[in-house]
Amino acid sequence: MNSFAWRGKRRRTSDHDRPSPPLVVRDEALAAAIAEGAIELRFQPQIEPVSGRIVAVEALARWTGEPDAEALFRRAARARLEERLSRLVQRQALRQVGQWRGPLAGIGLSLNIIAEDLERDDYPDWLLAELVAAGVEPDRLTLEIVESSLIADRPAVAIRLARLRAAGIRIAIDDFGTGYSCLAYLTALPIDKLKIDRALIADLVGGSRDRILVKALIRLAAELGLDVIVEGVESRAQLQYLAEWGCDLYQGFLGAGALDEVELARFVEAANSAEAA
Repeated sequence: MNSFAWRGKRRRTSDHDRPSPPLVVRDEALAAAIAEGAIELRFQPQIEPVSGRIVAVEALARWTGEPDAEALFRRAARARLEERLSRLVQRQALRQVGQWRGPLAGIGLSLNIIAEDLERDDYPDWLLAELVAAGVEPDRLTLEIVESSLIADRPAVAIRLARLRAAGIRIAIDDFGTGYSCLAYLTALPIDKLKIDRALIADLVGGSRDRILVKALIRLAAELGLDVIVEGVESRAQLQYLAEWGCDLYQGFLGAGALDEVELARFVEAANSAEAA
């Protein structure tokens, strides 16, 4: 038989050939923590590169069972608890921000949402009701969406995002520049901001290609009327480049890590008072 003849024949599939659904890991400790509201929040400032003024923060989940938010959500996904965790974090963050006074009054909030949020027809109604309950104006809120959440059913996602945006909420694509990066999102979806992934910033000073790419992304965003947030900034040399190129906001250990509310209030008061002076 010709060695290539098998390629033209359709192979019969069996139940053994079909991929198995992902194994669900029972996680009673995490389920209990979510049910009891035992997930804590930290807030990382988003800072203007030139003035040093803090205009917003990103809410990050913390739990004693995992080292950071990414690990926590991976664990929740294995136990099919990811959507419950996401809704809890969003609700808690909005309720906390609704109580902010003094130096934190008016500070914006960025929330990460997941694919499961966007897959629900009732998600916009739920989120808008949570904003009302928390007493937070929609224009203080930015939703950060990882690009992988936008792959499935893009028209339906666009409709839900457009409704939220029409209410005053801003939409950001998170981790832009890695993974599923697609320039079509910049025109096909109702977005306001790009968040450039830390992987492109790590070698910004030493790598000429990274400099060219990040500079081009910032320029492209400006042409499209989009704000740019850069995460993972850890050196003044990186910050200098970003300021020269017109980056709007940055996050990273050069500014501050994830802070609790008391630390955040002190940090914002010191930074914004110095800028005002």
